Amino acid sequence: MISSLYRWIRRFFADFDATHREKAAALTVIEMEELENIFALLLLGAFTGVPSPPTFLAVELLPYMDRELKILCKRANDCSDMLAEMCGTIGID
Repeated sequence: MISSLYRWIRRFFADFDATHREKAAALTVIEMEELENIFALLLLGAFTGVPSPPTFLAVELLPYMDRELKILCKRANDCSDMLAEMCGTIGID
């Protein structure tokens, strides 16, 4: 009886720990994506009216923006397709 109660409590806390670890990892991924968006906005800010960094610095950092530039080109190609825009907003590639 006590052994089964102990196993149940141990399994409960193990599941509790796993759930919180998954949530923390998901939040970290979301934060990383937002930081990438901010990075892209800083480098390509001239398109939106935000002051951009010096040109030599932006050119040196452009190779790190490969993914963002692909997304930018894809969104530019799909700008007239409403379904593609909605899928992009949701995060479906």
